[in-house]
Amino acid sequence: MIRDALTTRTARSAAIVSTANNSHDHRAQPATSHLSLADRWDHFLARWGVNRGGHRATPGLYTLGDPTPDSPVFVTANYTLSFDALRSSLTGVDGYLLVLDTRGVNVWCAAGKGTFGTDELVSRIESTRLADVVSHRKLILPQLGAPGVVAREVQQRSGFTVEYGPVKASDLPAYLATGEATPEMRRVTFNLLERVVLIPVELVHVILPAAIALLVLYFTAGRLVAATGLAAVLTGTVLFPVLLPWIPTRDFSSKGLLLGALAAAPFSAAAVQAHREASPWLGPTWAVGLLLAAAATTAFLALNFTGSTPLTSRSGVRREIQKYTRLMATMFVSGIIVVAVLSIVRAVGGS
Repeated sequence: MIRDALTTRTARSAAIVSTANNSHDHRAQPATSHLSLADRWDHFLARWGVNRGGHRATPGLYTLGDPTPDSPVFVTANYTLSFDALRSSLTGVDGYLLVLDTRGVNVWCAAGKGTFGTDELVSRIESTRLADVVSHRKLILPQLGAPGVVAREVQQRSGFTVEYGPVKASDLPAYLATGEATPEMRRVTFNLLERVVLIPVELVHVILPAAIALLVLYFTAGRLVAATGLAAVLTGTVLFPVLLPWIPTRDFSSKGLLLGALAAAPFSAAAVQAHREASPWLGPTWAVGLLLAAAATTAFLALNFTGSTPLTSRSGVRREIQKYTRLMATMFVSGIIVVAVLSIVRAVGGS
């Protein structure tokens, strides 16, 4: 993702947190498929970006139910939402959960960062002495972890083969029953609910700097400019993920520029109307300044969503950042300069 996770820790429910450190994680700890109120509260805080990097389960080996040496081994990240999604989907299943140290990052993002990767997987197999716990040599990994794991190297170094389960943990029971994933299980979705759930953490991330900036705009440039800024922020964090599939461009930045310009249009029109009698150039100049700054703000916020969607790739995101960052910065700075100059002109009585 664009923003790296923080590296703090929080306490976890006693049902899932091991008290052993990594040097003793060969001792499997019991887990349960039941999610407690504490677990759900942890999920709520994670969704709202509270203690962003602290939602972690202890890496190591866990038992679920009453496993035998023949029971399956499921691999996941130590991000609590990933860990809890896995264990809560395996109600009635006896098995082992091998939790990798992804530094509190979900499977997909950790695979991109390399923490859900070959080295960590092999290291965790060795430190948990998994070969002494199970009689088979098969690991079931989440499909979204595939970019970080070289299956052939895992087998060469550990003797364990890698099998990729379905995209969603909730499909695991059906997958275990048949031994194969249907095309639907392999398909990554990004529906409205999956997009909306991203909004809170984006809001929390920008709310403080946005509030400060909007207060400054209100007292220096007026209500109309502050209202335009508020619209740009809400459009980039709330409206953008809702409307994402229907915005008719490919790149997230261009989608944001278009949506931001549309959001700023009513305010630009209001600026033209408000200064209609003062000067023929004043209103249109205000309008241009507002459009430039607002569109760039929305585009920058929209770019943050590239790390949360299956519609982009790492190389694609890099290309997009290189392609649009300078344009967005130029638009934003130009718009702010126009607004600042016009605000000074108004303050000295020029409008």
